[in-house]
Amino acid sequence: MGASVTAVCLSQDHTFSKGSQYSIRLLTGEGVAGDAHCGKYVQHVHHKKIDASQPNLRQVHIIQAELHDELQSAGLNVAPGQMGENITIRGVDIISLPLGTRLKIGSTAVVELTGLRSTCAKLNKIHSGLLKAVQPYDHNGNVMPRAGVMSIVVRGAEVRPGDPIQVELPNYPHQPLPVL
Repeated sequence: MGASVTAVCLSQDHTFSKGSQYSIRLLTGEGVAGDAHCGKYVQHVHHKKIDASQPNLRQVHIIQAELHDELQSAGLNVAPGQMGENITIRGVDIISLPLGTRLKIGSTAVVELTGLRSTCAKLNKIHSGLLKAVQPYDHNGNVMPRAGVMSIVVRGAEVRPGDPIQVELPNYPHQPLPVL
């Protein structure tokens, strides 16, 4: 079985978690219609206070379902949308993909990866220890965020669970995803 969407979520308010939906509509250059983070310019509350004129590189938050599986195995039951993601996917190791990778979702939608999702202590409000579980350190003491990736919408369309995903890598040389 190939890669596919397993859940889609949104929240009209700047809440941490997002509610599961039957489908979401991606808007070109803006994000998820009806979601608090939708917009051409930065919508994240903290970043907006710093400089609201910056482009929105966090239009769509994507997490791989395999992370949810791993967390559940460790006793941390986390449902799609609880960590703020808009799209949950299975079958793609998204955090290892390079900057500029494009994901074609369904027959029309395209998003481009802009960075790794930065984590915060609010994750521990979902489950004690969740932040540590999604933010391990490598052998050099560097943080290795695993709470998904951020992306921009290159081509908008309706997205729903079951939609297939195709990965299109950017030209070489590949650059790692920065933390956003």
